Amino acid sequence: MVGYLIRRLWQMIPTLFGVVLLVFVLFKLFGGDPAEILGGLNASKEQIAAIRQELGLDQPWWFQFWIFVKSIVTFDWGKSWATGEPVGHLFATRLPATLTVMLPILVLDVLLAMPIAMWVAYRRGSLTDRTIMIVATVALSISFLVYVIVGQYVFGFLLGWFPVQGWSDSTWENLHRYVPLPVMLAVAVGIAPQTRLYRSFFLDELGHDYVRTARAKGMTEGVVLFRHVLRNAMIPILTNVGLALPGVFVGSFLIEVFFSIPGLGREVLLAVNRSDYPVIQAVTVYLSVLTMLINLATDILYKFADPRVVLR
Repeated sequence: MVGYLIRRLWQMIPTLFGVVLLVFVLFKLFGGDPAEILGGLNASKEQIAAIRQELGLDQPWWFQFWIFVKSIVTFDWGKSWATGEPVGHLFATRLPATLTVMLPILVLDVLLAMPIAMWVAYRRGSLTDRTIMIVATVALSISFLVYVIVGQYVFGFLLGWFPVQGWSDSTWENLHRYVPLPVMLAVAVGIAPQTRLYRSFFLDELGHDYVRTARAKGMTEGVVLFRHVLRNAMIPILTNVGLALPGVFVGSFLIEVFFSIPGLGREVLLAVNRSDYPVIQAVTVYLSVLTMLINLATDILYKFADPRVVLR
């Protein structure tokens, strides 16, 4: 296991270098001149030249790339061009709000979709199966914006169960006051595709010979489903969860904007609108690192889900 981890981490280095180089080239060629963006429309040539010198933009490209790599390694991206706030402090203060909302969504998506999918797969062709699949298909056809607008109107304005917008410094107050509505709406959107996908995984396992053999040996349906079918279906389920995790942060953008949650997603959208390059670059690079680490963790979990898996 240790040798596998070392090899995988070593293999990440060239991949990460390629991502960093690509981000640097894209911002260098297509991002515009940062000095002109910072200086504004009324800046003189002397002011723009001074800004370029301060940012190191008057240096050769290889030196600028070294500064970029150094900022990644030292976690020092400087300050936000729009607010003057250090980018590291921005991450530290915005990320908890994002995790407070998005982690419950991810957990509930998986915990609710798995038993529903297993049940409809077991009842394949029944009225229950067809009804749930129709509901899931209809739910997939509706935009998330519709869920947000209708949910805020019904649960916020008409019933008054939850506040439509707001946030506080207390994690407990956020969890029981501000988080339930966006989590409920996001789960209502996400559980439909997850249920359909997990159902196909369970149906594939139910058609294998080992299921018929287990039933022939007199095992109960509960043992067959939870000890054998579920365990073998966990490999594709873990793959899907691993692929969905980076999307958790991307999916937080709309939620944080519509519910006024001071998280990292809303900050990224503001940075894009303001051409705030340090924030955008930091999010891009660290999201790629997070994706690679999640893929590594998923591969390791394969071993725990199925001991037959050999890590090489």
